[in-house]
Amino acid sequence: MYKAEHCGELSSKGPPLSVMIVWVCLFFRFSTSRQTLTWVPDSFFSSLLSGRISTLKDETGAIFIDRDPTLFAPILNFMRTKELYPRSINVHMLMHEAEFYGITPLVRKLQLCDELDRSSCGNVLFNGYLPPPVYPAKRRNRHSVAGSQLIGGRVMPPERAPVRRSNTMPPNLGNSGMLGQSSDSGMVRIICGHHNWIAVAYAQFVVCYRVKESTGWQQVFTSPRLDWVIDRVALNAKVMGGSLGDNDKMVAVASVTEIILWAICPDGNGNEIGVFSLNVPVEALFFVGNQLIATSHTGKVGVWNAVTKHWQNQDVVPISSYDTAGSFLILGCNNGSIYYIDVQKFPLRMKDNDLLVTELYRDPTEDAITALSVYLTPKTSDSGNWIEIAYGTSSGTVRVIVQHPETVGSGPQLFQTFSVHRSPVTKIMLSEKHLISVCADNNHVRTWTVTRFRGMISTQPGSTPLTSFKILSLDDVDGHGGCSAGTEIGPYGERDDQQVFIQRVVPDTDKLYVRLSSNGKRLCEVRSVDGTSITAFMVHECEGSSRIGSRPRRYLFSGHSNGSIQMWDLTTAMEIAGKVDIRALGGPTEEELLELLDQCDLALTRTPDSTPRASTCRYTHTCTTLLCYTQAVTYWTHEISKPDKEMQFLSKLLHMHSVSFQDFED
Repeated sequence: MYKAEHCGELSSKGPPLSVMIVWVCLFFRFSTSRQTLTWVPDSFFSSLLSGRISTLKDETGAIFIDRDPTLFAPILNFMRTKELYPRSINVHMLMHEAEFYGITPLVRKLQLCDELDRSSCGNVLFNGYLPPPVYPAKRRNRHSVAGSQLIGGRVMPPERAPVRRSNTMPPNLGNSGMLGQSSDSGMVRIICGHHNWIAVAYAQFVVCYRVKESTGWQQVFTSPRLDWVIDRVALNAKVMGGSLGDNDKMVAVASVTEIILWAICPDGNGNEIGVFSLNVPVEALFFVGNQLIATSHTGKVGVWNAVTKHWQNQDVVPISSYDTAGSFLILGCNNGSIYYIDVQKFPLRMKDNDLLVTELYRDPTEDAITALSVYLTPKTSDSGNWIEIAYGTSSGTVRVIVQHPETVGSGPQLFQTFSVHRSPVTKIMLSEKHLISVCADNNHVRTWTVTRFRGMISTQPGSTPLTSFKILSLDDVDGHGGCSAGTEIGPYGERDDQQVFIQRVVPDTDKLYVRLSSNGKRLCEVRSVDGTSITAFMVHECEGSSRIGSRPRRYLFSGHSNGSIQMWDLTTAMEIAGKVDIRALGGPTEEELLELLDQCDLALTRTPDSTPRASTCRYTHTCTTLLCYTQAVTYWTHEISKPDKEMQFLSKLLHMHSVSFQDFED
């Protein structure tokens, strides 16, 4: 604990001025003159000494200024000599103090120091910049296929009974579907990619870009401006066969229950295919082949087929997770079962106009399946029956099941079980070399190495623990930080390659940390080239060259508050990381975390917690702030420090935001 104050003792007979700084029981005295403190016009000191700012004095006539005393010495030295020694100071913290004191010459010099290693052209990883698009014209109203769906001569009633929200299909929060004060129409909300295309969703319209080796990225399609806020977006840049033709692309957006689908022609013109309704909030929107799929936690699946141009809603068990494998849609449900639908055979395999939904496996404890990951081994291409599925449950259990060719008749067999999480598993990924799980405890990650024999998972020595770390990410409660669907942490990447997490610590920041999913170590960090806040991000591989032997390159796409898109070359980052030792870096350091937390109002953020009770709590300002402090301390001491430094780090946080230990103890 400490108490920091500046005490200025002003003589009434002349210019001399002495400044005393109190730190608990230790006293530091600085002596200077009135001329030294007032040579910068309109500064804090000139206003203070002229009487324009009220002062608090002690019995000796000393003036108290409640600021950090350690930063006052270099500021006073600059006021005396007009010289700056940036190597011995924290530029960002000193700039913050200089701005408070209103010392404009010092602020300008510190800004130059801060920009020495920054450029509007970015660093070696910066790959491109797409400016904000032109705001499109408003969409003409068309009749939607809304309300009850008439399928096969029978009416399907809308869903009525709400079901507890799942851990991996988050609800639409806030004022979804309405464009109000909580939505910034100019910021990027969601980015998704497919092949050499990306789709960028703003509040009321979506823009598609295409990259070619000769011309780079070009804007090819802009949707009309809609009347509601976009919550989900899906892109299919490789439609094969069907009545749409081989060259057409498709993009779809969803808001609450409504879905709009467009076909994009080679010339860039878009034709609206239709407007459909799932009758319940759409919480996942994606393509499986030519089929557009929409799902909801309530147990509703909607499918649109490119051949028949037919939209069908299907009631299933309440859904808590999903994944795709080839033409199969795999559903994890709240009753502990895993189901699959072969959407490629839709609508041929139908019974009473229903999709053929088949139960694949049931969890031994019947816990809700809250995360799913399907890995198709090389054996699948030969026999078509070898499949591996990793899943997580609401109780925190991680399991791996395997479908062997010789056990097709009996279904998948339980291969391994891990009980290392105490919170619901929110994400899981089974790749060629690793098994990765994330739980709701502030994105706590556990990883294992996977042993394979001839491409298939092996029990000798089996999956062995690798590491444990956290991806701390504070969400914005009012929506200004972006859409939850556009800020997924990952893991991103192909399953036969090294995958990465993307960490955005606070909502209003221009910095992202790229971390290896296998061990949590920092691959690189990217910072907005124009200083704007990052509101969405996504990692995607693009086939940049058509030359024989060329490999796709991996890019990080960041969307920003001003509507721009910035691109970062992660393939180059991987190559650089392979040449240097990155073991010393993980998530944010103590200084970086303090700097990030200082940029946001912690009372307007929430930590990721998927439990129903936490989602309905309403914290007061102090309680929310202290909760975030606790999460930050837990994260920092768990990942990059030692427990004995916890109180020291906490004291820095509390002092930074003027919160006392008494408040914290209460």
